[in-house]
Amino acid sequence: MAEMKKKFEREPKEFDERVVQIDRVTRVVKGGRRLRFRATVVIGDKKGRVGVGVAKGSAVVLAITKAVAKAKKNMIEVNLHETTIPHEVENVYCGARVFLKPASAGTGVIAGGAVRAVVEVAGIKDILTKMIGSSNKINNVYATFEALKSLSKRPESKTAKKPEIKTKAEKPVEKKEAKKTEATKNKVEKPKAKKKVEKDESK
Repeated sequence: MAEMKKKFEREPKEFDERVVQIDRVTRVVKGGRRLRFRATVVIGDKKGRVGVGVAKGSAVVLAITKAVAKAKKNMIEVNLHETTIPHEVENVYCGARVFLKPASAGTGVIAGGAVRAVVEVAGIKDILTKMIGSSNKINNVYATFEALKSLSKRPESKTAKKPEIKTKAEKPVEKKEAKKTEATKNKVEKPKAKKKVEKDESK
């Protein structure tokens, strides 16, 4: 029985897959209408890698598999800062406009359905978002995808320069200590010189 269970156990997937939307598309031809399905899929490893794919197929499963294959080819790496994004970003795709803003730890993902799928799969845990304009899911997914793609790395904070200030403050202290040691040596050496002179006079 244990061997049978091992056979049916599924291997862990490399990417987390999210089906954003499935549409039924019809095409009118000479003999009538041809029915097909269009799938919009978002995939990611929750560590900064995201991909988006849209594909059509005669069946829902076929459309999803095609969309996943396209998404794997269009993978990008997102510049993250801990659990959020490094800075604010806004992007426009067709009629959809998406605004993303970093949030403090514990805020969570505040986003709509289409934007949430992309953000969560990318591994972002704290973010504030707003969809402005079109409510088309495909356009909003691509707008979010392009916005994450345009993120740059966070610049180094000013706190990193503090150690340099400390080293500058330490230098004058060392000079003062050096001056003190030289002064003490001179004070000790002067009486010795006087004693030698007195001995010579006595002779």
